[in-house]
Amino acid sequence: MKEHPASLPADDLLGQCQMRRLRRSGPGGQHRNKVETAVQLMHRPTGVVAEASERRSQAENRRVAAFRLRVKLALAIRRPLAEASGPSLLWQSRLQGKRIAVSAVHGDFPALLAEALDTLAACEADPRRAASRLHTNPSQLVKLLGSEPRALAVLNEWRAERDLRPLRPR
Repeated sequence: MKEHPASLPADDLLGQCQMRRLRRSGPGGQHRNKVETAVQLMHRPTGVVAEASERRSQAENRRVAAFRLRVKLALAIRRPLAEASGPSLLWQSRLQGKRIAVSAVHGDFPALLAEALDTLAACEADPRRAASRLHTNPSQLVKLLGSEPRALAVLNEWRAERDLRPLRPR
């Protein structure tokens, strides 16, 4: 099965992107207005775009934009999963019992978010079935999605299409 773009190593992902350097106004004085420190990344295969301009360093903005791009890819791209597929090694490494241990700013977060959404899509937006496949519990799965409100919104859109009640993190 092909790896989700949100799971790709940074260099591989950047190799699939077109990068534009931009100038942005705002705090930072003359340095910000004279130097192209803002970065916009466009993932060529999907057209998904992410940008960062809040740092003074172009390298820092590229790192932040790459993270934002990985999150957007996790939200936008669904991979079909085999019925019998279990959690990835990355997912398993982040489980502590049934608890998912990851911060929303950690580098692993976009890949875990993509895996959670792929599994939920395969399980017809049912957190119980998806949590069972991922060896966690439904509240932990919903809590992970609640770390990125757009992910919870995606799940709730799927649930609305199936006439199911929306979910909220606890």
